[in-house]
Amino acid sequence: MMKIYNTLSRSKQEFIPIESGKVKMYVCGPTVYNYFHIGNAKTFLFFDVVRRYLEYCGNEVIYVQNLTDIDDKLIDQSLREKRPVAEIAEKYIKAFLEDIEKLGLKRPSHLPRATEYIEEMIELIKDLEKKGIAYEINGDVYFSVTTFEEYGKLSGKKLSELKAGARVEENIQKEHPADFTLWKKAKPGEPQWNSPWGKGRPGWHTECVVMSRKLLGDTFDIHGGAIDLIFPHHENEIAQAESTSKLPLANYWMHGGFLNIEGEKMSKSLKNFSLTRDVLKHYDPEAIRFFFLSKHYRSNIDYSPEILMESTQAVKNLYSTLQGIDYLSFHNDFLPDQENKKDKIRAEFKKIMDDDFNTAKAIAYLFDLGKVIKNPDEVESTRKLSAQLLVEIGQVLGFFNNIEQKLTSRFDNISIDLIELLISYRKKFKDKKNWEMADLIRNDLKELGIELQDTSKGTKWIFSE
Repeated sequence: MMKIYNTLSRSKQEFIPIESGKVKMYVCGPTVYNYFHIGNAKTFLFFDVVRRYLEYCGNEVIYVQNLTDIDDKLIDQSLREKRPVAEIAEKYIKAFLEDIEKLGLKRPSHLPRATEYIEEMIELIKDLEKKGIAYEINGDVYFSVTTFEEYGKLSGKKLSELKAGARVEENIQKEHPADFTLWKKAKPGEPQWNSPWGKGRPGWHTECVVMSRKLLGDTFDIHGGAIDLIFPHHENEIAQAESTSKLPLANYWMHGGFLNIEGEKMSKSLKNFSLTRDVLKHYDPEAIRFFFLSKHYRSNIDYSPEILMESTQAVKNLYSTLQGIDYLSFHNDFLPDQENKKDKIRAEFKKIMDDDFNTAKAIAYLFDLGKVIKNPDEVESTRKLSAQLLVEIGQVLGFFNNIEQKLTSRFDNISIDLIELLISYRKKFKDKKNWEMADLIRNDLKELGIELQDTSKGTKWIFSE
């Protein structure tokens, strides 16, 4: 039984899709005014794993991630770069797609752009105004939060406590400080669309409501994002959606923790961020993936180059375990009389992941399988089966996507053929009882990060821990 921590209920709940065998999921994507930073990547990468695991469990997943291509930040960036907003958006959408591919993320089923749904957004706002839920002042349209009795149910915030501040826009013409913008009156030179309230553009909170419902229906299964989107963004989405359809927007709300720098949330506003594309210049995508997944997604984690180096070595160790057993020579083989063991390993992995996508424990399980593979006293068929399942499970988490290339490529200036040649020379020295030369080869390889293990079936090698 799969359980997901639902922000709305503040508890783990059994996950039951609206339609058996099909999961509809919406995750808030980037505002494409710049390259996305590694803190954003934490969210994108985790929901990539959610999608992979749901598919592994036999579900068809319709995964929607929006692209916010009209926003104050885009307009500000267009002024800085002295280029039209549309060109800015196109530049950074292209960069976003390049970077998620380099990160090893599967492309979402749909990547809607806000500007493609302006008419539908206007219709939603008109409906809210007709119902007396929205009001217009001087070309701006606002949502009246006092008309929605359940406002605050996602975040736990109370209207009586909400005042203009960091998360509530200050505007003296609003009826209540928490009332939020549905339509913004255009300023001279800004992108604009015709509407019943004059030329302008939609508000961010309205964009996501329209795009998610258009592509997934009035109610869908999972709505995800980072924890800072709970309020006001997701709270405001719920208010608009439920005020019009009287139906839940999503049945499960999932939110990931922050990526911190020295205890502070990584963000562009604090100028303490590292761009994902810059980090990718120095670290393998799978090392970045390992770094994020080695902690539970709801936890805040601290970013540092030192931790990424440790993650790099950990990923190398997984690959060296497979190299040590010569995985590519048997990876497609059917191993007879092993089905019960295979089912047991898969069941244990599912038990871990079904508990609110516990990737940290799942990664620990990968290394448990690695210990079986490296154990020279274990039955050969069991070691091979464990290697096959290590890769199968690892791929669900997003590892081993280019496994053949990585297992046959040169690394650290040493080729696999050269390692095997040195091992064969060492064996000859041992046969002649030239222990000094045999030990010299062992020690030199260890200096280069290669550890030899003498077994009854020959010498195996792995990366040093």
